[in-house]
Amino acid sequence: MNRRQTLGMCLIAGLTAGCVPVADGRVSLAGTQPGSTISGTATFAQTAEGLRMAVTVAGAPPGLHGLHIHERGDCGDGGNAAGGHFNPDKVKHGFLPQDGFAGAHAGDLGNIDIGANGAGTLVLTPDQLTLRDGPYAVAGRSVVLHEKRDDFGQPTGNAGGRIACGVILVRSP
Repeated sequence: MNRRQTLGMCLIAGLTAGCVPVADGRVSLAGTQPGSTISGTATFAQTAEGLRMAVTVAGAPPGLHGLHIHERGDCGDGGNAAGGHFNPDKVKHGFLPQDGFAGAHAGDLGNIDIGANGAGTLVLTPDQLTLRDGPYAVAGRSVVLHEKRDDFGQPTGNAGGRIACGVILVRSP
């Protein structure tokens, strides 16, 4: 089995022992419903400024869509198996780059703007998230694209259902 086939199996099954990670941090997003045209990628790189995230989506409905890191690395059950937003500090919902860890879940990334062509890109560098170490490590969690915009209301932003999901895989050190 080649590396690409192994990665595909890891994404289908979720992050499990024996999976071969593909980059420092990488996600392959896929639609959560049968027949979905949504796809995308997210890459994660630890920098001096923080954890740089670059998310690219294609085949999604136009408009703003909530984008969050969820607590579990499992996209089963239409994305519901990913659990809630990654929130190790048990704080209210917000926008992490603006509100920090005292005012937002660690997984609150805000919105990605999808154009009329179904494509969008979001680049963020939260300064305290990490890829592998500490209480704010995202490895093995999921990135979830929601059906509606995150309005930053409580408790989770009113962003609706989960329309795409992918597990954050990391390369072995």
